[in-house]
Amino acid sequence: MLYLNLRTRAQPFKGSDLWREITFSHAVPAEETAVLICDMWDRHWCQSAMRRGAEVAARMQTVLDAARARGVTIIHAPSDTMDFYQGTLQRQRAQAAPAVAPPEPREIPEPPPPIDDADGGCDDEPQCSQGRPWTRQTPDLRLAEEDYVTDDGREVYNVMQDRGLSTLIIMGVHTNMCVLGRSFAIRQMTRWGVPIILARDLTDTMYNPRMRPFVPHEQGTELVIEHIEKYWCPSMLSDDLLR
Repeated sequence: MLYLNLRTRAQPFKGSDLWREITFSHAVPAEETAVLICDMWDRHWCQSAMRRGAEVAARMQTVLDAARARGVTIIHAPSDTMDFYQGTLQRQRAQAAPAVAPPEPREIPEPPPPIDDADGGCDDEPQCSQGRPWTRQTPDLRLAEEDYVTDDGREVYNVMQDRGLSTLIIMGVHTNMCVLGRSFAIRQMTRWGVPIILARDLTDTMYNPRMRPFVPHEQGTELVIEHIEKYWCPSMLSDDLLR
């Protein structure tokens, strides 16, 4: 059994602005759990984002090895790079999962995010030129024979139904963009009723401290994590997958 120590935010007095941090333990069978790696690309247009991503990847590989050894399913989701993986066993396995129609997505209200990323979020000075330089997932993360590769939310849903997976843990970048907004990520999976959990120490944010609310980058990341805990899903620390 996999025991996860989760953190979330609750509003005990509805209509007020008071939120309280709550922690609780949650047990799930490892063989019914998947880890999804969101957009851990080989390159990024923002040099600071690329440097922080490499730091996350170094820790993430250890976590993935431990999770895989316990029977957790690993899904690699490097968006916009499926051509690189065309014909691989891991890509074919994701495509071959029988199609299952997801439920009608639920409407879940969400206020504006706590940070302003309208400038793209690059905190280099001067800011880097935006683009799409990625071609694959970072080679710092090992693609095991039994893993899956997809960047499509319907395929992730199909894989979960086919394997009888009940819980999806998401890690990768960036919390305020891809981790929330991709078709396989937090908003869409939550709307489909999939229990999803953010690994909060294995993520980053595209946030420039010269933008609102004018706080250090790390604090901007924490603000987005708290936003996710309030309105979307609980979070955990990757240590739970190493125990």
